[in-house]
Amino acid sequence: MASKDLRNWKLVGHALTKPEEMPEFDESLAQSDGIWAATIRYHEGTFYIVTVYTHTTQTAGRTRFGLILQTCNPYDDEAWKAPIRYNPDYIDPDIFWDRDGKAYITSAGTYLQEVDLRNGSLSEPLNIWNGSQGLFLEGPHIYFKDDYYYLLVAEGGSGLNHSVTMARSRNITGPYEDNPSNPVLTNRNTTEYFQNIGHADLFHDAHGNWWSAALTWRSGPEAVTYPMGRETVFTPVEWPSGSWPTFAPVRGIEQAHQLRESLDVEGDGPFVARPDNADFTSGSELPRNFVYWHWPQKSSYVVSPPDHPETLQLTPSFYSITDGYANITAGFDIGHRTLVTRKQTDTLFQYSVDIDFAPKAANEEVGVTAYLNQVQSHALGIVNMPSNASANATAGQQSSLYFRFITSSTGSLEHSNRAPLLVPIPEKWTQSPIRLYVQAQNETHYTFSAASTENIPDKRVIALGEASTLSGGQGDFTGACRVLWFPSIISPLTSLLS
Repeated sequence: MASKDLRNWKLVGHALTKPEEMPEFDESLAQSDGIWAATIRYHEGTFYIVTVYTHTTQTAGRTRFGLILQTCNPYDDEAWKAPIRYNPDYIDPDIFWDRDGKAYITSAGTYLQEVDLRNGSLSEPLNIWNGSQGLFLEGPHIYFKDDYYYLLVAEGGSGLNHSVTMARSRNITGPYEDNPSNPVLTNRNTTEYFQNIGHADLFHDAHGNWWSAALTWRSGPEAVTYPMGRETVFTPVEWPSGSWPTFAPVRGIEQAHQLRESLDVEGDGPFVARPDNADFTSGSELPRNFVYWHWPQKSSYVVSPPDHPETLQLTPSFYSITDGYANITAGFDIGHRTLVTRKQTDTLFQYSVDIDFAPKAANEEVGVTAYLNQVQSHALGIVNMPSNASANATAGQQSSLYFRFITSSTGSLEHSNRAPLLVPIPEKWTQSPIRLYVQAQNETHYTFSAASTENIPDKRVIALGEASTLSGGQGDFTGACRVLWFPSIISPLTSLLS
C-alpha cells in the first residue's frame, strides 16, 4: 500500500506473485499459516520486506522459514527479486542498518543477529533486553536517534493484555535501560473500543512528524466481536531531541499532525476505503485487491467469456470451502477450491452479486459467504438438491434449487455448528439471475438475503449470522473476507457471476 497523506491508502503492488517461489502456499492448512509480522524497510534506494512464513503440513507439523524480499520499484510486481530464504531462530524479524554499514535482524525475545542480506546467513543470537514484564516479547524494532539505540517491543501477548514498551542504550548490544513511562502505548484495563494495541513501529513523514503504526482489535474489552481481526492504526508521536517519545493514545478520533490530502499515488490498484464495483468488462482482469485461499488456479476464473460478456465465469471445485480443519488435518486432501474474496475493511457494509446458475448434477452449489476459515464461516448458497431436500441424490431423481445457509464456528463464543437451513427457491426466480446479498447492518450480525433480478424490491432475508462466529477461535489474526463466491460441485461445470 502507498499513501501521501496517511489517510488514503492505495494498493500499488504485491511482493509475492509467483507460485514457483512459494509453493508452500498450496500446502498450508491452518488459517494462522502464512506470512507473520512482515516489516518494510527502505535503505539506500532499496525496499526490503523481512518476514517469517509459518507452515503446517500433515507430515511435518508446524515449521517456519524466513524470507527477505527486495525491490527498487514497489509499483511493479515483476521488479521484486526472488525471496531469499533463511533459517530463523525466532519470529517477528526486522532489519536495522548500523552506522558502520552492518545489517542486523532483531526478532521476538529481543534477540539481535548480524545478517548477510545477500544470502540470509545469521550470526549467533544475542538477547539484548528482558523487557519490562518479561512476557511475550515480540515485534522488536531498533532506531538510532540522538546517539541512542531505541528498542521498541510488544509485550503481554496479542490480546487484551497487549502493550508497547521501550528501552534504550548507547550500544546496540546493550545494556538497555527501561523507559520509566512503560508501557508507552496500550489500552489494556480500559473500556476503550480499540483493544489489543501492540506490535507498534515508528516512522516519520516527509515533514519530520513522528507516527506510530500498531495493530488493534475493534472489540471493546469484552473481546467477543471483532470480525476484521487485527487491523492497522496510526497515532501521532512527539519525540523531542534526547528524550523518550510520547505516544498519543489510540482512541479512533484524536488530534494528529495535519497532512494535505492527496490522491496522487502511482499504481493501478484501488484505494482501500473506496467501495468496489466489479463489472468484469472485456479485456479486464480480476481486481488486484481480491484475495484467494492458496494460489489461485487461473483456469478457474474467466473474466468476460465470449459467450457471456461482462461476467465472471467460475469453474467449481470438488472440495468445499467449509471442510473442517480437523477433517483436513486427519488426512483428507486439502485440494483446490474455487474461491475469490474481498477482505472486510468496514464495520458496516453491503455486498451483492448476481448469479446465473444452471446446474446439471446434484449438490452443485454457488453462493456468498462471510468467511474466516474452514471452521468459521456463514455461507448462503444456491444448491441443486433432490426435490425431497435430501443430500443423497439417485440417478434420474428430480432436483430443485434451494437456498442453503450453513454456519460453522469455533469462534469467540464457541458456537456449536447448526444444521443447514434449506429454503426452496420460488420457481419463477429460477428463470433469471438471482441476486445474493451479504450485509453487516450492525456490529454484531450479518444479514444474508436474496432477490430475483426481475423483482429486486421483493428482497427476502434468508438468515442472520453472528459476527462473533468470525472472531477469535482458530482465526484471530487476519480477519474475515466479507464477500466470497464459492462454487463447489461433483462434476466440472461452471457458474456465471456479474
